[in-house]
Amino acid sequence: MAVIQSAEKLLPNGLRRRVAPVTRQLAEAFSGNAPHNLAQRMALIAFAIRVASAAIAFISQIIMARMMGEFEYGIFVFVWVLVIIFGNLSCLGFHSTVIRFLPQYSAQNAHPEIRGLTSAARNFSMLSATALATVGLLALWLLRDRVESFYVVPVFLGIFCLPMIALGDVLEGTARAHSWAIAALSPTYIVRPLLILVFMVAAVTAGAEHTAQTAMAAALAATYLTSLVQFFDVSRRLHRTYSRGPRRIEFSTWIRMSLPIFLIEGFGFLLTNSDVVVVGLVLDPESVAIYYAAAKTMALVHFVLFAVKAAAAPRFSSLYGQGDREGLAAFAGETVRWSFWPSLAVGLGVLLVGHFLLSLFGPAFTAGYGVMVILLVGILAKATVGPGEVLLMMAGQQKLCMVLYAVALAANIGLNVALIPPFGIDGAAIATAGAMAIEAALLYAAVRRMLGITIFAFASPATAAARRDRTE
Repeated sequence: MAVIQSAEKLLPNGLRRRVAPVTRQLAEAFSGNAPHNLAQRMALIAFAIRVASAAIAFISQIIMARMMGEFEYGIFVFVWVLVIIFGNLSCLGFHSTVIRFLPQYSAQNAHPEIRGLTSAARNFSMLSATALATVGLLALWLLRDRVESFYVVPVFLGIFCLPMIALGDVLEGTARAHSWAIAALSPTYIVRPLLILVFMVAAVTAGAEHTAQTAMAAALAATYLTSLVQFFDVSRRLHRTYSRGPRRIEFSTWIRMSLPIFLIEGFGFLLTNSDVVVVGLVLDPESVAIYYAAAKTMALVHFVLFAVKAAAAPRFSSLYGQGDREGLAAFAGETVRWSFWPSLAVGLGVLLVGHFLLSLFGPAFTAGYGVMVILLVGILAKATVGPGEVLLMMAGQQKLCMVLYAVALAANIGLNVALIPPFGIDGAAIATAGAMAIEAALLYAAVRRMLGITIFAFASPATAAARRDRTE
């Protein structure tokens, strides 16, 4: 708070008066202990960590690609994406169930339930991930003659990461439920990618080969070290917050909540990563590397929508809970404009330096510039409806969101399978952009039908209000 106040004093008087309300709100968020202050602090820290994570990931991927070359780098990113997907899904939604129930139990001082939930979530996720890893090892052994030889060892190493990926997700959920923002997010988004890079550089310096196998060994070591340190940190915090005592297990209640969450988040997570997976299954590792580098570079534009979603969710929930449909329609229209125009500006800026950014990965990676252009079209299509899915979920339409995600995922996979063989990585980009456009159209129709609100970047506020009036 003192730092914010000191910085404010350095500003000219006119500017100081203009920024005073913002600085007061920031100071409140970082110093207050009220629930809304904790939520604001969590959101601000989460956004800062995600921005820092994007920078770290981008730079580290450039270094890894330079060290390995496009073939080995393509093997590594394909296997690592699979590990992250299956590690996350192996929790079966328990990492989000913790966030759903812990604040409620804490408000009721239900310490036995808190002890039971935190331990059950960890144990269940570890067991389910271990079971999935066992199935994966068996499948790898049975299908070893059908798997390309250069994938076998990296996949073998990646399978052993699954339990620690699942444990890390549950620990993140536990820390987020307590508003321990840095303990929740920094291990996964800051520490682990840095350790992967450090271990990879150390291994190569010590004489290891510049291969995907070495990179996966570095990822395995980084994942175990990060998750175990986070486990001891979160456990220490829990013991300090809640005294030792009995545990109450309500597993049937928790699993009933976790499975719908698993489906909703699973569809969304697969929708985000299915293009890389299909490219890896159909094309060669070099193509995977070029597509991944182009997609990661273009992902910088996604942070606009990420920021809008983080800011809009609490306000959507509040306006819907108050029954202020006119205010909800007006605010939804504002969030759409916040999403589209900055996304357009950032996207065009990224394209202007696109060749340079791709060249940082290596000379061959500039072939992905066309992918960037196509993906931007899809991102802008999604931005035309802004945080539409957040609006639906805050209005209690989670099941509808799950259906929309499922349809968009099916479209994504189907288009990728159809377009990649004839068009290569450009086909993958067209499929992904098309799926984004389909998702946007579905969200537009769903919000219009269920809430009577028109969410479209080029719609006037009067259009949304008129639609709302006709539905009442």
